[in-house]
Parts: sequence; structure tokens; C-alpha cells
Amino acid sequence: MVFFKARPGWQSPYPKVTPEGVFWRRRRFMTSLIGAGVGLAASAGGCRRSGPMDADLERSLGVPLPAVPRHRAFADAGREPTPQRYASSYNNYYEFGGSKNIWASAQALPTDPWKLDVSGLVKNPVSFDLEDLTRQFELEERIYRFRCVEAWAMVVPWIGFPMRALMALVEPTAAAKYVRFTSFYDPMVTPGPNFGFARNLPWPYTEGLTVAEMANELAFFAVGVYGRTLPKQHGAPIRMVVPWKYGFKGAKAIVRIEFVAEQPATYWNTLAPNEYGFEANVEPDVPHPRWSQAKERLVGESTALFTWEEQPTVIYNGYGEWVAGLYG
Repeated sequence: MVFFKARPGWQSPYPKVTPEGVFWRRRRFMTSLIGAGVGLAASAGGCRRSGPMDADLERSLGVPLPAVPRHRAFADAGREPTPQRYASSYNNYYEFGGSKNIWASAQALPTDPWKLDVSGLVKNPVSFDLEDLTRQFELEERIYRFRCVEAWAMVVPWIGFPMRALMALVEPTAAAKYVRFTSFYDPMVTPGPNFGFARNLPWPYTEGLTVAEMANELAFFAVGVYGRTLPKQHGAPIRMVVPWKYGFKGAKAIVRIEFVAEQPATYWNTLAPNEYGFEANVEPDVPHPRWSQAKERLVGESTALFTWEEQPTVIYNGYGEWVAGLYG
């Protein structure tokens, strides 16, 4: 079965740039919450315009990986992948600040040596080092749509392995109902946004899935992107990719995975549960409290820079065939 092989009529044939004003309004709101000790997802900034790629940005993009097979079912997302110059320079990474243009600051992330512990309600707890992540599992490429809760979108060619492969290795017990993912955090390296309330944020960044969601065919661990090792701004050396959910569910720079019996507390759901649900599926008919989710704007290069051209949002980001049964 090949999914998204044909381009539906509601999809644009080329990527467009996300309007800058949307994110400046978000930044103003974020600043207004300083006194309350609550912040919203990373904000502000615009995509880079056409022209030669910044040399420092180019150096941050990782090193080429050996060719890996492309998963046949995820070889075509219905539109062309977002050029890496945009996808790797327009990122939320709240640990390094509140700007979209966070890629330079993210280079401070230490990734070698690296240790990833998998524990909790499993028969075979295990620890991985950096080499294990690419040696233990068979890597493949998957081209996925990526949808941010802020209503911008990309198409990204990830390299990695399905989460269910790790589950098969560690064998969760019957008592395991949820999975908690914890990201790297060191206050000397990951200072967070430069606002007065930063000390009150619930570090480290944590996310969670149900065991059934983690076992779904779509759920993916990325260790590379665009044929290269995963850049630090994308969450090197390993991050979550769950394309039917909003992007904040994709924890970066994972250091710990725990199988647990109860729903874990997660970063944005802890900060603002009325705005960032635990489930966080892409749902066009369920608006964010401050904006509609009915449409999305594509990050990238356009025939008219910084236009407001949009396309409709699709339930589960267009992956309903794969995941709708999880929520029936």
C-alpha cells in the first residue's frame, strides 16, 4: 500500500513562506505571560530569503550518511520536501531560546559521547551509545509531512527506524500503558528563553505517547535528515517523529525512554493544558484557543516572498488511514 502517492487537489504544488507577523504576535503574547510564569512554544522570526546558504548554517547540517532504502509507503508526501536551507534554519528548540532562528545556538548541544537509557516496565532494559543508534537498527528514509501547532508546515525526509523496532528489543510488559521521553537538559548548556520566568519552566523537556501510539507503523525515531546525520537544531542525535501529531510532541535529543503505567506529565501540557493537550493530534476542526487550525502555511521558498497563501489542514495531518483506529 502506498500512501500519499498522488497529490490531492487541496495540496499546493510548491512550498510557500510562512508569514512573519504570525510569530511576532505569538512572541508578544509570550512576553505578556512573564509575570505569570508561563510561556508558550518558541516563537518569532521569519524564513531566510533566497540567496547563497549561510556558510555557518551549511556546516551545521550534519555529515552525509550511507544511502539507506526509502520506505515505499512513505516515499511521497504529496508535495516536494521543504528545501533543507529552510527546514534547518526555522526551528523551535525552546531549550536554546525563543527564536525560530535557533540553529546557531543549538550548536552548543554536546552529542558525543551520548547515552540513551530505555527502562521502566520492560523485560530487557538497555542503554545505547551513539554508535548503537545507527548500528543496532536497520535504517530507512521516510518522507513525512510535519505540522506545527502554530499552523505552519513542512515536508521532511527523515532517516531512522520505527519505534516498534525498539519496543521489540526491550519487550514492554503488560503493565506498560504509556511511554515517557526525556530530552537532554543542562542549565549551563540549555539556558532556555531569555525571559525572567525561564527558571520556572518544567525542565527537562518531556513528552509522552501511549504504548499503542508508539507501536503504530508511523511512529519513528530519526537519527538523520536530508541524507545526513541529524543536525543539532533538529534534535541530534535522536528525536521523536510522530507526523499525525503537532510538532511539539517530537521530543529532541532524547536521553531517556521509560515505559510506565500512568500517563506522564509532559512539558507543554504542564505549562498550558488548555492549549497543549497530551494527545495533540492534528485536528482542523479543533481550534487552538487563540487561532484556527483549519489552515496551514508552508515554510519555504515561494514565487512571492512572505505571502499569506495557505492550504487546508487535514485531520491527523493526512495520516488518518494509519492512525484513526487508535482513537475510535
